[in-house]
Amino acid sequence: MTAEAKPASPPLTERQEARRGRILHASAQLASRGGFEAVQMREVAEAAGVALGTLYRYFPSKIHLLVATMQDQLQHMHGTLRKRPPVGDDAAQRVADTLMRAFRALQREPHLADAMVRALTFADRSVSPEVDTVSRLTTAIILDSMGLEHPTPEQLSAVRVIEHTWHSALITWLSGRASIAQVKIDIETVCRLIDVTTPRDTS
Repeated sequence: MTAEAKPASPPLTERQEARRGRILHASAQLASRGGFEAVQMREVAEAAGVALGTLYRYFPSKIHLLVATMQDQLQHMHGTLRKRPPVGDDAAQRVADTLMRAFRALQREPHLADAMVRALTFADRSVSPEVDTVSRLTTAIILDSMGLEHPTPEQLSAVRVIEHTWHSALITWLSGRASIAQVKIDIETVCRLIDVTTPRDTS
């Protein structure tokens, strides 16, 4: 264990999980109504029915809370995608379909999307574990869409580039610098990397 490494936290009890779920729900509701600025820790605590000190024990800052909110949203999205798998004749089409479905889900809640993306952008090193979890979830969603359990290093590199493009496309759309049509073209274009990095059957 390095000097900066922290011991793993004990798993939450059922009651603690329920409390955490209420906090994340309250965070998402407030963000949906008013974006990043609307998520104030005191208001979140009141809406979730917990003491302010309790909230800070779960989430040391608003950035931690909103990144965890994005993690929670992605977990729900992942579950939905597993129930209704993406369509497409090949892996690139399926990934593009998956990411556009995720994008449209965020499009329905633009204030929430903006709050979560801002939190990811502002996150410093103290939020690294939460940001890493968001990245792992995004990777898992893409790999599920590809139908891959054991990707090659080249395929994982392609997935990372696809993740970066999706995140960048979300930022440009939220800032009004890209239309949904432009986002779709960018996502479909970068997903072609999957074809480029997929090993060819030489048998």
